Amino acid sequence: MTSSENGATVVKRRTSARAHRGTKRRFSRPASRLVERWTTIDGVEVFYRESPNPAGARVMVHLHGFGLSGRYLMPTAEALADEFHTLVPDLPGFGRSGNAIEPLTITELAHAAAAFLDTQGIEKATLVGNSMGCPVICEFGYLYPHRLERAILVSPAGGIHNQPLRRAVRQLSHDGFREPVRMLRVAVPDYLRFGVPSTFRMFRALTQFPSLDRLLGLDVPTLAVAGTRDPLMPGPARIREVAEQVEHRVVFVAIDGAAHAINFSHPGELSNVIRQFMADQPIVDDPNSEGTARAFELYRGVHAPQPTTESDS
Repeated sequence: MTSSENGATVVKRRTSARAHRGTKRRFSRPASRLVERWTTIDGVEVFYRESPNPAGARVMVHLHGFGLSGRYLMPTAEALADEFHTLVPDLPGFGRSGNAIEPLTITELAHAAAAFLDTQGIEKATLVGNSMGCPVICEFGYLYPHRLERAILVSPAGGIHNQPLRRAVRQLSHDGFREPVRMLRVAVPDYLRFGVPSTFRMFRALTQFPSLDRLLGLDVPTLAVAGTRDPLMPGPARIREVAEQVEHRVVFVAIDGAAHAINFSHPGELSNVIRQFMADQPIVDDPNSEGTARAFELYRGVHAPQPTTESDS
């Protein structure tokens, strides 16, 4: 093991010729108006998408869930791409990126996210995660607090609500029937590529991860978003009950009618909530978003940025 400059422990992995090659690049037709690019992290070729960099734009990196690639995050990422310097990587071992010599843990994926920022010359960013991406962000904030501007956690997975593993598997199967049918075209190829053993291994790691402790330990403005139909998350009443026990910097928002993959199924509502959070505005629903879902604020921590209106400014 080695230690980073800020004192965080970095796992030094075994190396080999294969590790430095990664796996071959996986090519497909461009599926987004964001530019498709490649970089290298610890010898592994990593695929990512990037928006044109608007002048003076804040950096926003979107991190995917377990077994999936960044492709299903694109509806929300594209909705925000004109306002933020947007990057959507496939983390090592996922999607079109190459594999490390061994599957990465949550902690190692957080290190990989930091290494990805290094390849882009980015010191600090807002991270937007879904499912597994949320524990990765929380671990990133624990290991690299000076590099996290804000944290946006959409349908965070892991922790006591997903234990034991059989309960989590049942929750995940229920969620499959609540997602849009078009999600199958994105999720099935990603899961087949990732493999069943890898999926169960990562899911087990998620159920054992101290998600709530890491969440409450974040020292940056944090937005947590949950769908009211997400079987992997507690209900809004329970979320509010837990939130009110601690004074912290978290804003909790619910999207009525959404399940787990909110970034894919409800990009209009989610991108509207993210814009308001980033601008420290009140979280209110966007009546122009397609569909009948509505977003509403569940709780705002005492130390969270207090909303300002145009009249205040």
